Amino acid sequence: MDSFEWNKIFGGVLAGLVVVLGASIVSDLMFARHLPEKPGYVVAGVEEAPAEGAAEAEKPAAFFLASADVAKGEAQFKKCAACHNAAAGGANGTGPNLHGIVGASIAAKPGFSYSDALKGKGGERWTFDNLWAWLKSPKAYAPGNKMSFAGISKPEDRAAVIAWLNTQSASPLPLPAVPAEEAPAEAAPAADASAEAAATEEATPTA
Repeated sequence: MDSFEWNKIFGGVLAGLVVVLGASIVSDLMFARHLPEKPGYVVAGVEEAPAEGAAEAEKPAAFFLASADVAKGEAQFKKCAACHNAAAGGANGTGPNLHGIVGASIAAKPGFSYSDALKGKGGERWTFDNLWAWLKSPKAYAPGNKMSFAGISKPEDRAAVIAWLNTQSASPLPLPAVPAEEAPAEAAPAADASAEAAATEEATPTA
């Protein structure tokens, strides 16, 4: 078989492939699949995944401090004992002595060399909220500080440590009260409508 016959065979195969590809493209355009806006059935027990970035916001420190477990906080503090102690009159270590730290001025423990990041917080105090933010993420609270500790992710553990540190003081501060839960936004219009209906009913004369 000469080269001319082979060229005809290859040409026919190539033409066939072009036809198949073209037919596939045309059929996709003509019969494009679209998902329904609303599913035709619901699978019981399956919850829709939350949208990305829509994680539930953490409740404030007061919510967890009101029920904090002091004994658990003492146990959690053992993780910090390599750098800190909280004994009255205790010496500074890699980190400062933390006796009486709750309510104390930030970066003010005598004899300890603080980072410029914490010195920049001078004039502020270690309030419950400031300790809460610091223990959650020291890097985020004071970028550039010398503490290598990543933070305490669980709010219950964080509250327990703060509550225990509060007891390591000559004058512990009263723990904050639990903040009142906010009423759902949708409840207000419904309540107003009910009140308006009740007022209308009272004003309507009866036979």
